[in-house]
Amino acid sequence: MQLLSINGGCCMELRLPAIFTESKEAFTWRIGEVNWRNRRQGRKCGGMIVACGAKPPEMNGGKVWRSIFCPSHNYAILKHQMEAAAKSEDYEEAARIRDTLKYYEKDMPVLRLRRLLKEAVADERFEDAASYRDELIEIAPHSLLKCYSDATTLGIRVQVRSEYIQDRSHPSKGLYFYAYKVRITNNSIRPVQLLRRHWIITDAHGKSEDVWGLGVVGEQPAIRPKSSFEYTSGFPLKTPNGKMEGDYEMIYIDRAFTRAFKVAVAPFSLSMLGDYDDNDVNTI
Repeated sequence: MQLLSINGGCCMELRLPAIFTESKEAFTWRIGEVNWRNRRQGRKCGGMIVACGAKPPEMNGGKVWRSIFCPSHNYAILKHQMEAAAKSEDYEEAARIRDTLKYYEKDMPVLRLRRLLKEAVADERFEDAASYRDELIEIAPHSLLKCYSDATTLGIRVQVRSEYIQDRSHPSKGLYFYAYKVRITNNSIRPVQLLRRHWIITDAHGKSEDVWGLGVVGEQPAIRPKSSFEYTSGFPLKTPNGKMEGDYEMIYIDRAFTRAFKVAVAPFSLSMLGDYDDNDVNTI
């Protein structure tokens, strides 16, 4: 598997042109012009990709246009759009998108169980919470893992956050692109240098792949005490979700002939749906 670097030192900006309309039957979302084929009529025409709720509206003489994206992909895009609307203080739009997201719970058990788990914990119904947690683990083993991890080894702190990049993903082809941003902070009293990286990438089926390489994004950075190094990279995954963990091989560079040591990268989730706790404030 080839890891791809994303320039600019931060996760790729998502530009998601969207038009929301509310009808009696459902909410629909048009996310971009594409050429699509009306298979029932056997003709090619220009149109919009339409991501529908549980009851999509009737169009084109009683026929329904269906999204070419999987529900998880649509949900992930909608969630990003809701966050953008809330950030720009367009609360009416954010509320409409929030209501649209609720339709997906009917067809996506993971979403429903996440909500029930969060509500059970908030209400201190811990027996119910344990039951929901066990169901989640059974149907989606990585669903309780956060998209963020934080670990410290010998004073070297590694923080990672992953993000689903819809612009570079093609669910219809089994391609889901994830970016991850890493911050390495040297809280020790000695300067270090990162020599090698090792990742263990596990897909939704439990299949793991080890990836080794020299340095990161073409560098073998030296990190002084009380300073940090950040980079962003990414890669395609063949399933909608998974997990990632690994380690960095480093050496101290204030003395000659020092022995290399490993710095752990704690496991973090690769999830189209993002973190199950929307109040998570861990950022890099």
